[in-house]
Amino acid sequence: MIALVTGASRGIGKAIALELSGLGYDLALVGRDDASLAETASGTGNVRVHRIVADLSDPTSAERIVEETVEVLGGLDLLVNCAGIPQKGPFTDVTPEEWDRVFAVNARAPFFMCKAALEPLKKSSKPMVINISSVVGFKGYIHQSVYSSSKHALAGFTKVFAKEVQPFGIRVHMISPGGVATEMVKKMRPDIDPSELIEPEEIAEIVRFLVTRKGNGTIDQFYIRRYSGLAFD
Repeated sequence: MIALVTGASRGIGKAIALELSGLGYDLALVGRDDASLAETASGTGNVRVHRIVADLSDPTSAERIVEETVEVLGGLDLLVNCAGIPQKGPFTDVTPEEWDRVFAVNARAPFFMCKAALEPLKKSSKPMVINISSVVGFKGYIHQSVYSSSKHALAGFTKVFAKEVQPFGIRVHMISPGGVATEMVKKMRPDIDPSELIEPEEIAEIVRFLVTRKGNGTIDQFYIRRYSGLAFD
């Protein structure tokens, strides 16, 4: 089995990549910094790993990433869209450039990654897409207007995408965590007690659950609340 994970150089993406390697997945790891990707790869054991340095804000990156994955590893069974960038500040301070930058990575990139991956996934015996969203894709938090909007957009796309690819047997899931103990969350919400944050490995455990089950009785969305554990919506 072959998995492509964006945002694999740190945080949730790194934890997911390591979890998948434990399940025997060969990996295409995507990130902007090759040294960080190499650090992730060093913990993956004996599976095949291909590192792809890419800036997902580049609209041409999605096709290149998928094509390189298929060429080097021989196919694609699982796409995990995990890369994301934050935004913090009053909506009155947001510039068009900031809006475009956040949406390019958080909403546009997963959209076109899914589009580029469709044909290889249709050839898989167990095709799956997992989009990592956020609680802010359902709720509103002050000073996170663009970030929240981008995650709402990802949620909307994921719901439609799941229906459109259902005839091809492609399972689509979205995981929407609350605060996770990553560098991004610590910068966005320094007021949160770190002990109350979800660990990236907990998100990876949910990915393990999804990829190791048939899926017949699994809902397509996981919403993880901070403080109260796991809820199914």
